[in-house]
Amino acid sequence: MANVSVYNMEGKEVGKMDLSDAVFGVEINEHLVHMAVVQQLANNRQGTQKAKTRAEVSGGGRKPWRQKGTGHARQGSTRAPQWKGGGVVFAPTPRDYSFKMNKKEKRAALKSALTSKVQDSKLIVLDELTLDEIKSKKIVEIVNNLHAEKALIVLKEKDDKVMLSARNIPDVETALTNTINVYDVMKAGTVVLTKDAVKTIEEVYA
Repeated sequence: MANVSVYNMEGKEVGKMDLSDAVFGVEINEHLVHMAVVQQLANNRQGTQKAKTRAEVSGGGRKPWRQKGTGHARQGSTRAPQWKGGGVVFAPTPRDYSFKMNKKEKRAALKSALTSKVQDSKLIVLDELTLDEIKSKKIVEIVNNLHAEKALIVLKEKDDKVMLSARNIPDVETALTNTINVYDVMKAGTVVLTKDAVKTIEEVYA
């Protein structure tokens, strides 16, 4: 069972906390982590690219010149792919890039991602995170106190003051325990979890 330090917003250690091995101490499955990241990126693709084939380009109904006797190669339409303004060969069409992973695979991938952060000492537990007002400067101060680079701050419940304060800060993102995903965890340099968030994640994923 991993034992980590708990810090306050000033960056001072205020205690220790045991992390559940069922969530933060599993055997890392790199294949599932990779698959989860690819799925996240694929599902975010719009897939709206479109080009016209020769059947869809307007014009070109008349044969440019007669079949024989001109010295030119035979042509049937000015909208064939070799003509300027012609259609595109094997043109891209709108498509859905998304694919599914089952729940067990998703859970295993997230637990592997969190475990890797613990092993790399890139997971910080915060006793609480509360702000009196919406102020980005305060979040920057907290992140600097914790020495958290490219921080992903995970909260148990939605807190508009925290989330709006962090919204415009480069390299700082926020997430809730029910929206956290493998891509965000792996992309983050440091994952910052509140104690409440840790307990919720352990209850849901253990």
